[in-house]
This record gives sequence, structure tokens and C-alpha cells, in this order.
Amino acid sequence: MIAKPKIHLLPQTLLPIAMLASASVFAMQVPPSEQPVLRDIQQQVSADRLKTDVTKLVSFGTRHTLSETKSDTQGIGAARRWIKAEFEKISKQCGGCLEVVYQKQTFSGEKRIPNPTEVVNVVAIQRGSIDPNRYIVMSGDIDSRVSDPLNFTSDSPGANDNASGVAGVIEAARVLSKHKFDGTLVYAALSGEEQGLFGGKIMAEIAKKENWRVEAVINNDMIGNISGINGVINNTTARVFSEGVRYVETAEEARKRRFTGGEVDSPSRNVARYIDKIADDYIPNLDVMMVYRLDRFGRGGHHRPFNEVGFPAVRIMETNEHYDRQHQDLRIENGREYGDILAGVDFDFNAKLTSLNAVTMASMAWAPAPPANVKIAGAVKPSTTLSWEKAQGEMAKNLAGYRVHWRLTTDATWTKSQFVGNISEFELKNIVIDNYFFGVSSVSKDGFESPVVFPGPAGSFGGYK
Repeated sequence: MIAKPKIHLLPQTLLPIAMLASASVFAMQVPPSEQPVLRDIQQQVSADRLKTDVTKLVSFGTRHTLSETKSDTQGIGAARRWIKAEFEKISKQCGGCLEVVYQKQTFSGEKRIPNPTEVVNVVAIQRGSIDPNRYIVMSGDIDSRVSDPLNFTSDSPGANDNASGVAGVIEAARVLSKHKFDGTLVYAALSGEEQGLFGGKIMAEIAKKENWRVEAVINNDMIGNISGINGVINNTTARVFSEGVRYVETAEEARKRRFTGGEVDSPSRNVARYIDKIADDYIPNLDVMMVYRLDRFGRGGHHRPFNEVGFPAVRIMETNEHYDRQHQDLRIENGREYGDILAGVDFDFNAKLTSLNAVTMASMAWAPAPPANVKIAGAVKPSTTLSWEKAQGEMAKNLAGYRVHWRLTTDATWTKSQFVGNISEFELKNIVIDNYFFGVSSVSKDGFESPVVFPGPAGSFGGYK
């Protein structure tokens, strides 16, 4: 559990006279910026456990969505039962802290699901203690495939694509289940990705129907390869893909955005910035490359169905892909080896990206909810005023206050910020609204901070309902 830091104010005799004139100075307690517990979480992720789990997933022969479901040793049915058993084992070790469920839906008549097929997700939910309807989701894809997307019988190890992601989800559950959080964490092994992102659609629809306040979906698809087809070998970078404009933006919201900005400040994009900062602060020898695109050029991933119903969602993956190891029949052709086998996975790198997920989820779940109803004013004025809706009741239990952020419009990340306390409006004097982008984040008493919220509908994470 987190040790509550003691925060000491300077004696009044040491404060400048100008500061003494304001009583608010003495009420301001700035939370700490360093979180040792996040370093502990980073160090707890095990490359050896990831190797064991990836090896087990590969042993099922194929995990194709249309493959065998009755066997105990082969096919996607055996794989998902094993994943469920692992989640249940973790839950038993933490005193039943995980709700382990299947999410199911039958699809038919689709291009890659021609016959009736039950698509099944395996999901473990760790309920938050203060704000249980706020969800932070980590996902990976169970299914694998070879060259022909309808070939469900040939061996398809899917070691990197995407046993590495599913193993990461299970490992994150092992590590984070040892802690208790304010918000709810979800560990999701999704199915049907290779056939058309069907598992993500199932879960997104359930979340929408049940009114989840989804703060972030972090999709992990191929997080174990360090050797690219371009000849580059690199274990120190990872890519984070995020949409720039919300898919669900209305015509009126688009008209407003044209005059106020927000093209690069969707909630998904600010989740990507959050992950980038976590990597800089807590993950040794890892640099995040934020890619300003929904996914790889013309391609897709399981975060997309969440974006399409309005939830912030991003994709984490390796930087240098090896296409000989993706969606390939196992073979050697002209001396060249094809196939997604265990030898293509670097488990130290797999652990590094898994720890990035775990630390990000923990930081978000210990932080208060992102500010709601953030607004901005300052046209034809020398200063900029930000306002927002303060959290109330249980949701304010661990709230220290808010931090305002600003950056040049050409900067990729937030470069300047100021903690302003537990208020609902703040004026940045002599900072002209035309020259910067602005945002607001929530900060806990322990110093955990939410993602930054850009003002207006372009950047909104949603309300407190």
C-alpha cells in the first residue's frame, strides 16, 4: 500500500513579503512529484513468467477464432480456458479481488466469420474502492492466424502476435492485484481480432450499455519483438498510436474545434502523452514514440472499437516490426524463415512494455478522475482563464487539487504547468490564449495525476456521472 507522504510548508519567516500578503499561500500544499511505489511495480514484472505464459499459449497449436473449442490441449477453446484459470488463480491469491468473466457473442455471415461462431473474451475486473465506475483497461488479443485468414487448422503459434500481449495482461494482473486502487482496473484477453476486431466490439458495447466511465483502454498488440524487417534491432523504444480527433465528434463540435483547436488533443492523444511521461519517469531505458495516427498506415487494432463508441483508447507496440513473422505459414522459403515462433520474442523487452502498462494503470487508478467540463476563456485579453467542475463526495476523497498545463502549439507534450489547489477556476496572467494550448489535470493528495484534459468537447474524458 502507499505510504502517505508528509508535506511541510516553509516557515512564514522564510517566505517573501509579497507572498505573505496572500493567505492562500499557506493553505497550498503541493503534492509530491515522485512515487516510489510505481518503481516497485515496474521492478515486479517478470520476464521469466512472461516466457512461461507465452510458451503455454504457443503450445495450443493455433488460437484461430474458428479453431477447436472442445479440446483441452489444442485450439482457442483450450487457450481461453487456460487464461481464465490463470486469472482465477491470481484472484485466489489476492482474496478474491478479481471478478473473472467471459464476454460472449455469436457472429455469422462476416467476411472472415462465414459460419456461426461464438467469440469469447476472458476478462478480469479489479474493482476500485473510491470510484469503481471509472475504468482503466489493459487488453491483448488471444487469437492467431497464418497466411490465409480462414485457415483455422494449421499451426499458428502467434508468439509475438499476440501471445506477448495476452501474457502481458496476465502478468499485469499478477503484479497489480497485490495493491488496492481508487479506480477500477480491467485485464482483458480479447478474441476475434484477426477476423475483424470482434472481441473489442463486444467489450465496447458492454461498457457503453453498463455506463462505464472509461478513462483509458491500453491495447497491447505485439510487444515482444525487437528485430525489424528493416534490419534495426532496438529494445529501447516503443510506439503508442492514438487518434487525433474523436471518432464520435459531431458536426457542431467540429465547427467549434476549427476555431479553438484540439486536432491533436483528443483524450486518446492525452492518454498517449501520459504514457510517454510514465516511460520517461519510471521505465528505465525506454523511450516512447508517440505516433499521431490511429494505427499503422491503413491497418487496425483492437483499440479502434473503443474509439468508435467514444472511449479514449491507444495501442502500444514494438517500434520495428518483422513482417516475415506476422500472419505467415510456418515455412522456410529460399533460405528465409517465416512464422511467428517463440524465437522471435525478446522477453526482457516484453517485460519492459508490460511494466509500462502496469505503472500507467496504477498511476491512473490512484489518481482522481480527469477534470470534467473543462472550459477556457481569454479571447482579445492579455490573460487566459481555465475553469472546470470540481469533484464532489467520495470522488473527492483523495483529491488535493488541480494542475493547469500549457504548451506551444507546436510542442508534442505538455511543457509548462502549475499546481493551483482545490479550486474550480484559475487565471494565467499575461499568457495569451492565442499562442498556446491549455489543459487541466486532477492531482491526488499522494501526488498521482490524471491525464490532462483539453478544454471543450475535443478533449473531454466525460463527466462524473
